[in-house]
Amino acid sequence: MIPRPRYPRQYLVASLRPDGFKPHHFRGMDEPNGIAVPDDPVRAAAQVARRVLPRYAEALNAVRRSALRQPEPPHRPAAPEVTESLTLIWYPDGVVGAPSASVPAVARTVLYTCCFQYSPHEAAFVLPASYSTGARALLLQSAVRQLTAQGIGVNFRHAAPTPSRPISTAAPTLGAPPGARQPAARR
Repeated sequence: MIPRPRYPRQYLVASLRPDGFKPHHFRGMDEPNGIAVPDDPVRAAAQVARRVLPRYAEALNAVRRSALRQPEPPHRPAAPEVTESLTLIWYPDGVVGAPSASVPAVARTVLYTCCFQYSPHEAAFVLPASYSTGARALLLQSAVRQLTAQGIGVNFRHAAPTPSRPISTAAPTLGAPPGARQPAARR
């Protein structure tokens, strides 16, 4: 119970959370609203008894039932143990693939069923860029789901970008290169 701001002759009455319950017990519960009561104790007590206490008792019973149904908060299950792993690489040309030497034998069947192709001249399993973006996303999602169900972890990486021009290792020169024309001096 607190004085109601800007209303000098009224008070706000609201119920508090009961002790002994955890936050997940209150999830989805309709909490009783507070009310404004006059400063007359008899009228205030009548309004609290009629409007607050029944709602509070109903909410408290609902919280008690929730605590009996689920005493501890729900937890997400841990990921299954990974026995092997596979790294899929996004190449700059849009192809997704994995070098065949790094693909576990049990994963090859899954990759084939998800439209990956073995490319002997690249020595890799690749999902061609000829599929639409949506189709590739669905195929990758299906492959990852099937592989993780078998205990194979899947990692995604981007291929290292190839430099467009060779990087020079020569030390930088302070002046103009030899044979370059010097600008004419102003007069």
